[in-house]
Amino acid sequence: MNFPIIYSDRFLDHQTGSFHPEKPGRLTAIIEQLKISKFAEQLEWMAPNQNRQVLPQISRVHTPQYISQIQAIANSGGGRSDPDTVLSQDSYEVAILAVVTWLDGVDLVLASRYPAFVAARPPGHHALADSSMGFCLFSNAAIAALYALDQPGTERVAILDWDVHHGNGTQDAVWDNSQIRFISLHQAPFYPGTGWESERGAHQNIHNFPLNAGSTIKEYLPIFENQIMPELKQFKPDLLIVSAGFDGNQDDPLASMGLLPSDYATFTKLCLQVTTKILFGLEGGYDFNSLSQSVEAVIQACLQIEK
Repeated sequence: MNFPIIYSDRFLDHQTGSFHPEKPGRLTAIIEQLKISKFAEQLEWMAPNQNRQVLPQISRVHTPQYISQIQAIANSGGGRSDPDTVLSQDSYEVAILAVVTWLDGVDLVLASRYPAFVAARPPGHHALADSSMGFCLFSNAAIAALYALDQPGTERVAILDWDVHHGNGTQDAVWDNSQIRFISLHQAPFYPGTGWESERGAHQNIHNFPLNAGSTIKEYLPIFENQIMPELKQFKPDLLIVSAGFDGNQDDPLASMGLLPSDYATFTKLCLQVTTKILFGLEGGYDFNSLSQSVEAVIQACLQIEK
């Protein structure tokens, strides 16, 4: 079994400055680690379809004014779209390509019925309909979920967000959609200040699991086994999208959790008990070593699937 990774060097052209945590080196570290992994020969590197038109899909989540604003900032040479989020002159086109890559991933997983990993940036789960937030420009996971529901035979999509920060943008985008389950585990209280258990969605389709700072696999695992797994198995998603942030690692500089890279393999194996149709898409993770090792652990777990 080969494992597909959709990636382009173009994602390195979203320049945020050497002191910004969400920088090209994140992807470089992942790619370098995977190319020396013991399963490197089983990786199938795929380029995004640059002819795909995605503005109609983006416009389902984001306002025309916001899309134009991001384009204008990039066209002017770059700048900040909010206090945390930096754009360079190529950032609008790179963010568009990131959406392309997530949608390519949806097509690939639905066709093959096996997992794939989208190694793209900028991330997306904080991006709101009319504003950027937290390094995120377009709401990749939500856009991908809505797109997936347009595909024949896809009636239910689950989004599991295990990034250490709550995916407020994704939650807002799918709040009213009964065909999408959004499930998030995250440090709380913490940025962005959302993600409480009381936030349930218009159809009870939102499930938030806030965790205290310092939580380790001992706190995560019971939630996975006793709450998330039963919910997913009952929902029976035709596609599972994982907003794969790896900033819950104990070495991450932007959070205070105690996970290890091997723990993400544990999460992956549990998800595979629900479905093999899983699209993993990169969100956060800012310590290069733990980030790259975590991605490696996820893919290694997927390669253990028996066809």
